[in-house]
Amino acid sequence: MLSQRPYRHSRTEPVFVGFAGRIGAGKTSAAQYLSSKYGFGYIRYSAVLQDWLSAEGCDRERLQQLGWDVMSGGLQVELNTRLIAGINRLESTVIDGLRHQIDFDLLSTTFGASFGLIFLEAGEEARFQRVRSRFPTYAAFRAADSQPVEAHIDSLKSSASTTLSSDEPLERLYQHLDMWVAANGFGDQR
Repeated sequence: MLSQRPYRHSRTEPVFVGFAGRIGAGKTSAAQYLSSKYGFGYIRYSAVLQDWLSAEGCDRERLQQLGWDVMSGGLQVELNTRLIAGINRLESTVIDGLRHQIDFDLLSTTFGASFGLIFLEAGEEARFQRVRSRFPTYAAFRAADSQPVEAHIDSLKSSASTTLSSDEPLERLYQHLDMWVAANGFGDQR
């Protein structure tokens, strides 16, 4: 576990934790783990995007296209406004799926020192193994991972308060998250 910047917050106030990383890095697993084990609320960018722009359900490919349309069309602030509106500010919350610097900037501005970003990194093969049920081939995974909407994710690493390697099994990632929670004194957020 590498801590790049100290995570500053008041232990009596709710905390807001964003997760960023490439496809298959473990963002959703990590966010849901903090939600279920420690009582954090949970919100996901792709769910907000789907609710906003797609009446019917859509697959990953369609969500990626919608995400790119939003970003390239200058609507990322609107997406973040909708996401932030869905967060209960009285409850510690995990935010799954930051992809752009503007996401980090708006969450940091909104929540101040109560917001921190965890960046999850893993090698391509480990990520593919984790999500292979969603992709028929390695080529399909690589094509999804190279879509324009995914292109800026790695730049968020420099904004992260913590970077965790998730090359190992998810249980090891959960152990790192437990250590992170203990080190920051969050305990049970319920």
